[in-house]
Amino acid sequence: MILTIFRSRLNQETRAEYDGFVARTSGLAEAQPGFKGHKLFVAEDGERVTLVEFESMEAQRAWSLSREHVQAKLAGRSRFYSEYKIQICTVARESNFRSVAQRADQRDDTGVASAAIA
Repeated sequence: MILTIFRSRLNQETRAEYDGFVARTSGLAEAQPGFKGHKLFVAEDGERVTLVEFESMEAQRAWSLSREHVQAKLAGRSRFYSEYKIQICTVARESNFRSVAQRADQRDDTGVASAAIA
């Protein structure tokens, strides 16, 4: 898996326009083959961190070079961001945990609790 870390700060004067821009750009990313998901976090000081997951470096690179994303990057630089930093990382190891209570809360379509993982 490839993880893109996008740290940014917004130009406040274009904030209203940015919300529509980012919704359109996110929708395009979600349609990209190999896209797995993304999540945004905003710090108290205004810094934003977006984590984007792709299945492979090829999928991430295809998104990075797509016409729509190139246009979004140009708009971001010229209008929306006062600064940003991008890091592309290869996930070397992944580990997950979910409590028994949380697993019991996740039920299938029949209403039966999912089986616990030993």
